Amino acid sequence: MENHQNKLIVFQNKNIRRIWHENEWFYAVVDIIEVLTESAKPRDYWYRIKKRASENEKMELSTICRQLKIQSKDGKKYNTDCSNTEGVFRIIQSIPSPKAEPFKRWLAKVGKERLDEIENPELAQERMKELYEQKGYPKDWIDKRLRGIAIRQNLTDEWKERGIKEHRDYAILTAEISKATFGMTPSEYKEYKKIPVKSKANLRDNMDDLELIFTMLGERVTTEISKKEKPNTFSKNKKVAQRGGKVAGNALKETEKELGRNVITNKNN
Repeated sequence: MENHQNKLIVFQNKNIRRIWHENEWFYAVVDIIEVLTESAKPRDYWYRIKKRASENEKMELSTICRQLKIQSKDGKKYNTDCSNTEGVFRIIQSIPSPKAEPFKRWLAKVGKERLDEIENPELAQERMKELYEQKGYPKDWIDKRLRGIAIRQNLTDEWKERGIKEHRDYAILTAEISKATFGMTPSEYKEYKKIPVKSKANLRDNMDDLELIFTMLGERVTTEISKKEKPNTFSKNKKVAQRGGKVAGNALKETEKELGRNVITNKNN
């Protein structure tokens, strides 16, 4: 769910990039400028707004922004001026636009939905369930997928407790579990399923029931080992990930032996 939310949201057919940072939404300021002003050069417009606020109001708008890495149209991530909801409201005050009021109402609604989900995680699950139903996934698959999301969240929370912070390190540890479970990294798995490696398609959304089950097993066992042993270095976390994945990998092999067929399938949804 987090991955989906961190991409784009839409206001009046315009894309606005956002990222969940330090327990709140941060929005790409240039996207908001483009929406409100329809400027062909929103970066130049943003520069002029900052300059005018500094000269006329003695207000440094850059102080209410964070430079966060967020994906651009070319697919690469760049440091971008981003602001939280309070900061965006302040920026909007500096932009004369008839779209300001409807944008404020929309922004408040988006923020409220996320806060509601934090208070009551079941709301987030219900929204995700509706999304999968709309895409035509069967109910029993959706139940497993949602359970897998919860297990994955528990694992990433555990990794945070163990001092893992970089996105790259999460990817490496996830790849270790996947290799020990399925004999492939997630990238190799996507290639096996003929899902373009650079596409935004989620590998797990293209797994069948058994593939999801063994993915969950590897991640859950990794979480339990980590809670028990509390690894305090990246190297130790990597070994725990390999061990957790190996448990799932051994179970997968036994299942294949009993079923007389491969669990891993090159089919995708």
